[in-house]
Amino acid sequence: MDSDAPLSLPANVRQWPKFLSLYREPSTTRSVVEIVISAGPLIALWVVMWAVFPFSPALSLILAIPAAGFLVRLFMIQHDCSHGAFFRRRSANDWVGRVIGVFTLTPHDHWQRTHAMHHAGVGNLAHRGIGDVTTMTVREYEGLGRWRRFGYRLYRHPLVLFGIGPLYIFFFSQRLPVGLMRGAGWAPWISAMATNAAILAVAGIFIAIIGVVPFLAIQVPTAFLAAAAGVWLFYVQHQFEETYWEGDTDWRHSEASLAGSSHYVLPGILRWFSANIGVHHVHHLNSRIPFYRLPEVLQNHPELASVGRLTLAQSLGCIRLALWDEGRRRLVSFREAKRTALAAQA
Repeated sequence: MDSDAPLSLPANVRQWPKFLSLYREPSTTRSVVEIVISAGPLIALWVVMWAVFPFSPALSLILAIPAAGFLVRLFMIQHDCSHGAFFRRRSANDWVGRVIGVFTLTPHDHWQRTHAMHHAGVGNLAHRGIGDVTTMTVREYEGLGRWRRFGYRLYRHPLVLFGIGPLYIFFFSQRLPVGLMRGAGWAPWISAMATNAAILAVAGIFIAIIGVVPFLAIQVPTAFLAAAAGVWLFYVQHQFEETYWEGDTDWRHSEASLAGSSHYVLPGILRWFSANIGVHHVHHLNSRIPFYRLPEVLQNHPELASVGRLTLAQSLGCIRLALWDEGRRRLVSFREAKRTALAAQA
């Protein structure tokens, strides 16, 4: 089939995932090239950071910024592997994902399971809490006591979400998958402990070669910046004003995938480093499409480009959003929720 020939989308949104399966076929050569051009520069930057650290720790810290960008890109490749989208064979996806997971601090098999749960229940108010940013409705928030309200407000504060949150997730939570034993047996722990052992082995080798201080001075900033960027991307892909949340009875997966995921339009360089993850609505409609084929979908079907469109400037406004207003069917800030409540009382 000619991939350049535009195709008309079906009118029924529930047919779109099947329709978009036309774009699912990965290219082994392209996938290998993407790994090389992501991992190669990261390794080169790491070596340069090590070389300049004794003379200029500040320059080494500056170089952590592009290094974090390549680490984010590797995480996005692992993300595609978790969906079985990067290679034709499941074993290839799993083992590439496991190896990358050592460097992204993400146990592949464990994360694959929680991320699949996120995809299965995106936008469903009855299935919140795993693989998503905790989001309360206005009614739920108003029913909380003073201290629990304070706790939720603290959790939704930008410094916690994008500062403490990434540290907690990548440096602690993914090391010890507490609370995920139900229905999964020992699988999350086996995945996490195997990844932890590999991380310790790799770290030990590097520390033996260059020393503990240079290793930490290079690796910790790079990992933290990549983690913060990853959390930000995940946040804005679902936490925007006109997103989708619905109760279990009225929830529909295809509608939630399309309307509850943004099309995050980034500048070209950021789009490259984030591996087109901004085309998130298409990704949720069919998660088996390799990231390098997502622009092809938009090119052939420009009508999808306007769905959930969110620019970089607009995304900054999403930081204030914290509560789902079921009556107005949109995310609102704490201030907006309070203003609405006062108006209702008046």
